[in-house]
Amino acid sequence: MVAGYDGSTASRGAPAGATGLARRTGRPLRVAYISPVPMSYDPGTVVVPVAEREADALARLRAELADTLPAATPAGLDVHVAACMGDAAREPARLADEHQADALVLGAPEHRLHHLIGPTPVWMARHAHCPVVILP
Repeated sequence: MVAGYDGSTASRGAPAGATGLARRTGRPLRVAYISPVPMSYDPGTVVVPVAEREADALARLRAELADTLPAATPAGLDVHVAACMGDAAREPARLADEHQADALVLGAPEHRLHHLIGPTPVWMARHAHCPVVILP
């Protein structure tokens, strides 16, 4: 089970919904914590190793979702967080392919019209290799 999360209000329900699906199916939960690619880099920017970014992302995710993730995460559920940088549609789909996920869970875009014709749901419907669940 893969849940996409980018810190937006719309994506907050995805990890909680995916937790329920993972618990019922007995499969691990992978949360794709997505950050957009910066438009430009400062020459003085320090590159943080991937392991540190993922540990930081897990801590940040647990802090941001303290009201849903820990309460919904029963003992024995295997939860992993992948710190991804890139597109909000492509990164969760890549992670789902990489781990042969049973489903990909996303939060619905904030605008009602984007639920069906928004760029992320449309891209997922065409390119994801597993069922895609969009939660309100």
